[in-house]
Amino acid sequence: MTDTGPSGLDAFLATWQPLLVAFRRDLHAHPELGRGEARTTDRIAEMLRGAGLSPRPLPSGTGLLCDIGPAPTIGLRADIDALPLQDAKSVDYRSTVPGVCHACGHDVHTTVVAGVGVYLAGVHAAGGLERGVRLIFQPAEELMPGGALDVIASGGLDGLERLYAVHCDPAVTVGSVGLRVGPVTSATDNVTVQLTGTGGHTARPQLTADLVTALGDVVVRVPAILARRVDPRAGVNLVWGEVHAGTASNVIPRTGTVAGTLRMLDRQLWESVPALLAEIVDAVARPYGVDVEVTHLRGVPPVVNDAAAVAELARTARGLIGPDSVTGTEQSLGGEDFGWMLEKVPGALARLGVRPAGVPAAADLHSAAFDVDEACLSVGVRLLAGVALGAEAR
Repeated sequence: MTDTGPSGLDAFLATWQPLLVAFRRDLHAHPELGRGEARTTDRIAEMLRGAGLSPRPLPSGTGLLCDIGPAPTIGLRADIDALPLQDAKSVDYRSTVPGVCHACGHDVHTTVVAGVGVYLAGVHAAGGLERGVRLIFQPAEELMPGGALDVIASGGLDGLERLYAVHCDPAVTVGSVGLRVGPVTSATDNVTVQLTGTGGHTARPQLTADLVTALGDVVVRVPAILARRVDPRAGVNLVWGEVHAGTASNVIPRTGTVAGTLRMLDRQLWESVPALLAEIVDAVARPYGVDVEVTHLRGVPPVVNDAAAVAELARTARGLIGPDSVTGTEQSLGGEDFGWMLEKVPGALARLGVRPAGVPAAADLHSAAFDVDEACLSVGVRLLAGVALGAEAR
């Protein structure tokens, strides 16, 4: 029977670590945006079929589910999409797709879960898999409200009792795993405000709606007012990323827009904040005589880690990675649509250390220079394979 403890994983990774590195680099060189991950889906399916598994595509067209053993109760999730960002690294495996890059580590997440699948397929074939496991390769995490809802709608969580995922963290050294009970990410929405006026000459602003000035007030005053209308412990953070108005210096434009992200740590406030935000925008812009339209795209709730699932991850990490491998992690204002899944099935998201040892700082997530120490691949495989097997202390 295949050894499900440290020696079994050691033997597997002695052979598979170079293959996992090659697989990750192939994904990194060929990134695909959300709902367009056709090649990525094919590459994952190819690896899993090679291990004797039978992956099945999601109805949405990209992404896969793959069951190992009967009646899976444990789910392992990876997100497979990339970002619309130009790769700035000088490495052999840099992105070959202009303007698209794996700058958030989804290539790592995917490789880890695929590697676990190959290992568990061998365990199952040898009769050593005591509980069924479902691999979930989810598309479109970087879109809102995210591909997690595709998985849920397709029944991808049906029958599961626990759900686990890893996320790269360049603030954590490779070989360590960051864990936290309770909220570990924030609720995240997209907000767009469009103002419309009559337009006119900059020499006579009194004869029209001074739309650019109105838009400037929305940019500056709305986040400040919102912060004073909610409990500061909720961690509300409205930050604009786009502003568009006008095409000529002597023309007051008819329309202008500002768009950004609204993030907060508090799940309950997330339910009520859209109405409050719309009220504040209207109060700021209406005195200028403009029409106001607020588009509030609901994104994702916070990822809330279950205490029992975190305890299982911690025991597994100490048993299979090292006694000092577990570290704490703070709640982030980043969004992650794994939160939708954890509202259906209890589980946990672990921060996978990817910063090389001895390096004081590394490029952050969503940076064009983001990269990882590929030793993190075997660490992730040990963690998720172990927790799937309940092999934390063997």
